[in-house]
Amino acid sequence: MSLYRERINELEDFSSATYTAVLSDLHLCEEEPLHPRFPLWKKFKTRQFFFDQLFQQFLQFITHKARGSVVELVLNGDIFDFDSVCAVPEEPMYRITWLERRRGLHPQAEKSLFKIKRILEHHADWANALQKFVAQGNRVVFVIGNHDLELHFPAVQDAIVEALGLDEAAKRRVRFVEWFYISNKDTLIEHGNQYDPYCMAQDPINPFIQRFNRLEVRIPFGNLATRYMINGMGFFNPHVDSNWIMTTREYVVFFFRYVVRAQPLLLFTWFWGASVTLMQSFFDRLIPSIREPLTVEDKVELISAKANATPRMVRELRELFATPAGSTPGLVMRELWLDRAFLIMIAFFVIFQLFLFIKTVYSISFFWTFIPLFLFLPFFLFYSRSISSDVLSFKEPSEKILSMASMITKVNRIVYGHTHEVRHEIIGNVEHLNSGTWSPAFMDVECEKPIDQKTFVWIFPGARGAREARVYQFKDGKPHEVFGTAGKRPT
Repeated sequence: MSLYRERINELEDFSSATYTAVLSDLHLCEEEPLHPRFPLWKKFKTRQFFFDQLFQQFLQFITHKARGSVVELVLNGDIFDFDSVCAVPEEPMYRITWLERRRGLHPQAEKSLFKIKRILEHHADWANALQKFVAQGNRVVFVIGNHDLELHFPAVQDAIVEALGLDEAAKRRVRFVEWFYISNKDTLIEHGNQYDPYCMAQDPINPFIQRFNRLEVRIPFGNLATRYMINGMGFFNPHVDSNWIMTTREYVVFFFRYVVRAQPLLLFTWFWGASVTLMQSFFDRLIPSIREPLTVEDKVELISAKANATPRMVRELRELFATPAGSTPGLVMRELWLDRAFLIMIAFFVIFQLFLFIKTVYSISFFWTFIPLFLFLPFFLFYSRSISSDVLSFKEPSEKILSMASMITKVNRIVYGHTHEVRHEIIGNVEHLNSGTWSPAFMDVECEKPIDQKTFVWIFPGARGAREARVYQFKDGKPHEVFGTAGKRPT
């Protein structure tokens, strides 16, 4: 009997559920110490914005709401934010490069293990609350998202289960699934990053690549940008797109208001970080996934068993994936603003070469070079204004994706995360919900304007027997309904 078959036989029966709660995008990360000179530096990561106690109250609420029935808690992706962990061990047993010391450890098993242990150490109250929840007979399903792709390492999964301190029976009620989960044969739950070309995992069935003599998880472009750019730009909040997708004027104002004293070389930090992101995303795209031909079908069967699906569903859902943005370097350059940077450098080079050529014939001042630069400026501004970011346009899955996923999995309700946008609507014949986010998202650097969602999807038995779903915000220890019936706010 193969190892995969043994694991399938050991699985608990998760096929039916009466009550299901879905949360996504908690973005649990290490605690950021207060900067002695610049208190706004990564302020959103400081302990004052941890929600561990609120999470404990939330688990107590859903346990009480179920009236003694088992509750299925689906943690729908980006629960842990491996990309934002910048700490390194003091006495490592492995080599750490200069880039890792500045931007965080690479996604290798032993290094990912260090990161998850650090996150859980800093969120001990969160882990204790989850431990009590599972020990009461409830179950937890971790759906892997784009920011916690390192959960694919078995050692990382084992570390989470061990940190919960459960007995052997309770450990079987904790499950990790690759990218989707079907609850009670009526609800498809996915993180949703597989339909976002900037954040999709190229092959979640075979997530590992071989880089020289190292086994790594393949990281998508959007997450590489977080690691190599955002981690070095501490006044930008990665949990709010508007914090780092701005116009040229907004960037200039932002620089002089917050950055000029703390990080005067921000332009250089951005440029080398963006260049590293571009190169790695392109070359990673070319590295083939590690596959085991003799066990490929066994692996698909295990993925489907954990997700309460069939192997055919796994293969068909995989065909809906977006094409990775790393396949189009020009698109990546545009999103990183490298196209504009290279355009300026080329213009300066050509004008300087032209000046040197003319100077061999005529004795002219260097200041004459400013004339072609001023002539170039309107063209550059027109080009810059004609380009807009496509990142936001790929966030929500299209009606076609929803319809196809519904037909493949034979459900009429689909719950996503990833976008941080709360949704409850009927699209075609599909009930579409998005569980929002619990991340430390703020509209301002001072962290005084929170996007205070703390939302979740609650699926429960309806009056007619079939289960119903609602979106709630958990605030002040109580749930507040965000929408009434699908797509309508309560009056």
